Amino acid sequence: MLTVKMEAELERELEAAARTAGLTKSEFVRRELHDAIARVRKSAKPSPWDLGKDLFGKVSSGNPELSRTRARDIIRARRDAKAAG
Repeated sequence: MLTVKMEAELERELEAAARTAGLTKSEFVRRELHDAIARVRKSAKPSPWDLGKDLFGKVSSGNPELSRTRARDIIRARRDAKAAG
C-alpha cells in the first residue's frame, strides 16, 4: 500500500482524468505508474550484462574446453607447423 500526498488542484485533475477514463483514482494511478515505469526501463541504458547476456556461455566451436585449452592448442599447432616446415 502506498499513500501519496498531493496538492488539491492535482487531486482534482486526477479525479477528472480517472472519471473520464472510467476508472477509480487508484486504478488510474496504478496504470499510469505501470506505463511510466515501462518507459523508464525502455529508455534506460542497458547494463553490460544486458548487452551480452545472449552471448555469455555460448560455445560456437562445439568445444566446451576451448578457453582452457586454447593456449596449449596454439603452441602445439605452431610446433607441428615448424616441424613440418
